Amino acid sequence: MIMLRPSKERGNTENYWLDSRHTFSFGNYYDPEHMGFRSLRVINEDRVRPATGFGTHSHRDMEILTYVIDGALEHEDSLGNHFVIHPGELQRMTAGTGISHSEKNPSQLEEVHFFQIWILPEVKGLRPSYQQRHFKIKEEANALHLVASKDSQNGALTVHQDLDLYLAHLGPNRQVTHRIKANRHAWLQVTRGKIVLNEIPMDEGDGAAISQEGVLEVTARSEAEVLVVDLA
Repeated sequence: MIMLRPSKERGNTENYWLDSRHTFSFGNYYDPEHMGFRSLRVINEDRVRPATGFGTHSHRDMEILTYVIDGALEHEDSLGNHFVIHPGELQRMTAGTGISHSEKNPSQLEEVHFFQIWILPEVKGLRPSYQQRHFKIKEEANALHLVASKDSQNGALTVHQDLDLYLAHLGPNRQVTHRIKANRHAWLQVTRGKIVLNEIPMDEGDGAAISQEGVLEVTARSEAEVLVVDLA
């Protein structure tokens, strides 16, 4: 069973510096039919205008993953981390018992475009921590790259939940396949371009909740990128 979440039906927060699209209920956007999927709580697609951003704010008991599509995002937090996230890099922040951070667009000219994913951790009260790594998604195209997992296999970032997060960059008409074990589920998000998922066309920004499907076949209709979360 595949349930589409079309891009145009997502919630929206927009002001002079931010255009944010919400797959699930977030902030002032509330939809009781879209409160999350399994342990996924937030999937936001954000565009932040030059020299602006999110001021210092706090989180707790959440796994927060950030993936930059275009531009750059400057991160600074209460653990002393101060880094810039570029395309191809994934950041994982475990909020745990509490962490404060800011996210800003350091460019004076270019917008930053990124996805942020919030995951409910298996347990509360974890020690706050931070990871960031570049993955060769575009350089090694047409393959699913494991970028985050519970057991950190193959250099993936550590996420404190039973899930595997994959990213793939696809050339036109190229395909990747992912097998889902029994009693597991998946979420697919189109972060760039157009694809076909098991014969279902999907456009940029579309998402899909997937259950009771043994195989996912993703075929690019244009140059495309997808994010796949395999979860309990």
